[in-house]
Amino acid sequence: MSETLSATLADALAELVAAVETCGDGGVDPGTATTWLESTARTLSALPPADRRTLDGLVRRAALRRPEGPRRDALLRVPARIGATQAPGPAGPATALTASVVTEAPATGTGVPGPDGPLGHATTPAAHVAVCDAVAARVRRFAAVVADADPATPVPTCPGWTLADLTRHLGAVHRWTDRLVRTRATVRVHVADVPLDLPADPAAYAGWLTDGAERVLATLRATDPDLPVWSPGADPHARTYPRRLLDEAVVHLADAEIALGGAAAPLDPTTAEDAIDRFLADAPYIPWIAEPVAHLDREGAVLRLTARDSGAVRTLTLGGGGFTWTRGSGAAAPTAAVEADAGELLLLLHRRYAADDPRFTHSGDRDLLDDWLAATAL
Repeated sequence: MSETLSATLADALAELVAAVETCGDGGVDPGTATTWLESTARTLSALPPADRRTLDGLVRRAALRRPEGPRRDALLRVPARIGATQAPGPAGPATALTASVVTEAPATGTGVPGPDGPLGHATTPAAHVAVCDAVAARVRRFAAVVADADPATPVPTCPGWTLADLTRHLGAVHRWTDRLVRTRATVRVHVADVPLDLPADPAAYAGWLTDGAERVLATLRATDPDLPVWSPGADPHARTYPRRLLDEAVVHLADAEIALGGAAAPLDPTTAEDAIDRFLADAPYIPWIAEPVAHLDREGAVLRLTARDSGAVRTLTLGGGGFTWTRGSGAAAPTAAVEADAGELLLLLHRRYAADDPRFTHSGDRDLLDDWLAATAL
């Protein structure tokens, strides 16, 4: 099914559900409306969690295309009413059918005192700006690393790419993000539709990169973190983008360091922990991850990730056409487990380090880890 058709069907479904819920005199009687909502929720609850998660995102994006007001608010309540959202919705007959694909405990950290300091979640304007500052610091480091290097240097962690390709990709992400946030986009904007204005000489890419970063960070600093904006992940608000840009900068700085020196500099544990949480929270929204995970055929298997430096433990449980995860060891014994520093685990999840690397300590069914890494490759 095309993206356009999927979005149109979700739009129509959202409008229909909202109309049934808000019908007045002369409309559908309350008993009929309740029966219809319950029936719809039962039908949709049979979908795999990955599909329900996709439906949730589509309906929310349909809602965000409406002007602010009661109609948008009614549409934003639709996913909970039809059993498609992860978070419990308002009380009603259909909310018992809500599905949880990702269970996330609160992350640690309260602010960003420096480029590698504790991050926490950017839920306040001050934290939003602080993460922007951390992005700026990382991008400057990236530019300094690649500025005097041969742009044709291969990047082994991104097969087929050179340092020029890596820099162009990071700069394109900045310009794409600036377009999304500046225009308050409510639907996907394709990177190919965003002018990049690349210099003719790849040796000038480092300066082009920092210029684009300054532009998008100025846009983000001036934007209300709670502004609704389309996103490819779990949170369709402007507040998601500084953290996304930080994740991009962290991983691609590691790519450049590995390409030029064979290893990435150690990552601040809290920065890495926050990026791991984001990766796990967003995975069910990313079709090329959600679909392979849904077909792993490892029902009930448990994968445990332990960070030696921070002590943080995450337990992933596969099944139901997706996975759930929690902070902590959980009750079930792990099918497989891997230990390393938090930054190393982040780079493992992004397949920048191989699981066979001596940085990692394994136990249990190694095939489970390999299957997970193959299914979640970006």
